[in-house]
Amino acid sequence: MFRLDSVGVVVYFTTMRLLVNGREYDVAPEPVEALADTLRDRLHLTGTKVSCGRGECGSCTVLLDGRVVYSCLTITNACGGAAITTIEGLAAPGELHPMQRAFIDHDAVQCGFCTPGQVLAAVALLSATPVPDESDIQRAMSGNLCRCGTYPRIAQAIRAVSGQAVAP
Repeated sequence: MFRLDSVGVVVYFTTMRLLVNGREYDVAPEPVEALADTLRDRLHLTGTKVSCGRGECGSCTVLLDGRVVYSCLTITNACGGAAITTIEGLAAPGELHPMQRAFIDHDAVQCGFCTPGQVLAAVALLSATPVPDESDIQRAMSGNLCRCGTYPRIAQAIRAVSGQAVAP
């Protein structure tokens, strides 16, 4: 398929299949369309937030085959055949993932803008390191900024889900 861009240049693009949250979608993204734009604008999965657009803040974090990626920097066309997990797919509809519940229980949510990316990064951490120490948590979460400063509570939530003792 093709279309003309704003200056009359022919832009070719193809339909591809994405596996997002266990569901297959046929999409025809622009050649260099960011995964965040595809998720939000084409699939209407708006839990993925875009703040900086440069991979510096982590608000757009999703899981690609279980690994943390910044969807604002990830090209949709590079994601064919991969399993993409967004915050909407972390738990069954109407349910909360244990990490989501821990964020609530430990008051690790304030404005909420960074929360989807923070939760997904924390889930990926525990998948790779089931009982992380403080340096593991800091390293894994360092790519996700929280302007409200809830870092200690985020760490508490992660420790709680990993079964570690959490100070009140």
